[in-house]
Amino acid sequence: MIRDIQDEIIRLKKEKDVCVLAHSYLSHDITEIADFVGDSFALSKKAAAAPNKNVLMCGVRFMAETVKLLSPEKRVYISHNLAGCPMAEQMTAEELKQIKAEEPDRKVVAYINTTAELKELCDVCVTSSSALKIVSEMKEDKLLFIPDCNLGDFVKRAVPEKDIKLINGGCPIHNRVTAEDVKEARKRYPNALLLVHPECKPEVVKLADYVGSTAGIMDYAKESDATEFIIGTENSIAEHLSIECPDKKFYTLSKKLVCEDMKLTTLAGVLSVLKDIGKDNNENEIVLSDEQIKNARVCIDEMLTRG
Repeated sequence: MIRDIQDEIIRLKKEKDVCVLAHSYLSHDITEIADFVGDSFALSKKAAAAPNKNVLMCGVRFMAETVKLLSPEKRVYISHNLAGCPMAEQMTAEELKQIKAEEPDRKVVAYINTTAELKELCDVCVTSSSALKIVSEMKEDKLLFIPDCNLGDFVKRAVPEKDIKLINGGCPIHNRVTAEDVKEARKRYPNALLLVHPECKPEVVKLADYVGSTAGIMDYAKESDATEFIIGTENSIAEHLSIECPDKKFYTLSKKLVCEDMKLTTLAGVLSVLKDIGKDNNENEIVLSDEQIKNARVCIDEMLTRG
């Protein structure tokens, strides 16, 4: 049955000229039928370079919005209309405007995990893999980093010469993990290296053997001579690595590391969305105004320039 659904998805995406993107946090049955799998911004760039006129993002809304920002000429769809990102949506444009009014001399650095509405108000965008490089090379010393205070703290500690203001926000999934969880995992798997995402709390990050983006964690595990790893990000990554590297062992840091919004996307759901692509008033289509695209692209273009 699963293979039948996958075959129908493959047929439909060719028939309807659809490039299917799947974030690494999606289940293996979905990543198998995707044209590209990876981190959100890398997927957006892949979609921009692809010849297809339609794009289906299997992930969450801010990722689909970013695809639209980089490919405004394409019709972009999201795999589940309710799949949001609590971190990206925790701050409103009005709240950011108020902070900017109170501290107008700070340049605003936006993590890619933000809505298009927030990106309109920011100076430069960053990913978890580019944040340290971009911030360290900025000529400005006074910065506001939104919305993840954990990633912001990771950058702030690495660049102490910068005056970086953080807000109280972040990924509620990564934020669930504690130093006690690390202690217990280390006890269970004493020979394993701990690889964590910088969205985790500082107390967890400082205990890690490696800290990096999802793609960074996966690359490190694949290239390392070590054979056992504790994975401190969404639990699907341990599954993917176990499939790709059967000669190595991968353990989840905590059963709490499950993104409910990502899990809204199912294989059957992907098929259903594909069937409706091209129809008018499709609730899964990402629609942004020309003005919004123009304004939100500023911080993304700045990121691409600083690269």
